[in-house]
Amino acid sequence: MSDLCKFGTHRVIYPLGTLPQSAEKIDNQMVCYDNEILCEVETLNIDSASFTQIREACEDDYEKIEEMILDIVHTKGKLQNPITRSGGMFLGKIKAIGKNIKTEAKVGDHIASLVSLSLTPLVIDKIKRIDLDKDQIDIKGEAILFETGIFSKIPDDIPANIVLSALDVCGAPAQVNLLVKENDDVLILGAAGKSGVLCAYQAKKNAGKNGHVIGVVYSEKEKEELEKLEVCNHIIVGDARRPMNIYDQVIEINGSQVDVTINVVNVENTEMTSILPTKNDGTVYFFSMATSFTKAALGAEGIASEAKMIIGNGYTKDHSEFTLNILRESKEMYRLFKERYGKEK
Repeated sequence: MSDLCKFGTHRVIYPLGTLPQSAEKIDNQMVCYDNEILCEVETLNIDSASFTQIREACEDDYEKIEEMILDIVHTKGKLQNPITRSGGMFLGKIKAIGKNIKTEAKVGDHIASLVSLSLTPLVIDKIKRIDLDKDQIDIKGEAILFETGIFSKIPDDIPANIVLSALDVCGAPAQVNLLVKENDDVLILGAAGKSGVLCAYQAKKNAGKNGHVIGVVYSEKEKEELEKLEVCNHIIVGDARRPMNIYDQVIEINGSQVDVTINVVNVENTEMTSILPTKNDGTVYFFSMATSFTKAALGAEGIASEAKMIIGNGYTKDHSEFTLNILRESKEMYRLFKERYGKEK
């Protein structure tokens, strides 16, 4: 094929002129062009907001979930949830490397993709297993990584499924490391999820002994799990879709609004729960793919908030190694990830 593009626009079927992520349909022929990497896919780690939407729409029926996922990939040539517009990432092995690709990786390397399935050409030959608890699907299939499609080799010291789960959200704790300063008060919505616990760990580390980390979780069970990690000074059990309820509890606990709020929930309508408890000169980091940026912008305007609002970019330089190092540093964090996302015995 001529006119190969490093961003993958040569795979766009329609609308022409768009990038693969925003395209409605892309070419998923498993032909490895000169600027691409062809991978054999073993597991799909679906974005939490996307998987939650699919589960709810299918009422946790495995056959319906399988049918919906196969239909999305058949229609779009990629796994992009038509509602949340998000995807996920994959675990697999390199099958072929285009001659124009400059990489130290080689055929046979075990890798985790670090770009969204919402832009990745994908073919699913068979769905072997659906794991509702891990947001993961074991498949027989193939995928294409573009020239700009970053990935991480699976390290020898951490099991592949744990790596996949951690790297799915590795942009979040790496961004928290840039946003949270010493003595900051930090609020984390969705603090018990995989991105939430990693963000809480890094927030507490950065904020230091005089900073405070407040986690919001949905259930008492989540609170118990989070308490074992000792990454939050306070934990609120509540519904993040009820902004005034969470706001009142934060003020009661902290005595004031917080400096930084991290939103990593997987449900809609939590924008104002993030903005209200944040100081006027504070920062709100929306990592959740369920976020409506229209609601966030207009909601902030409606309460005259000048808080800086940041879109949760899944990429930060060296974010994969940064996040895996958290699992290496914290025995409790590794234990939690092993219990949640490790292979069943």
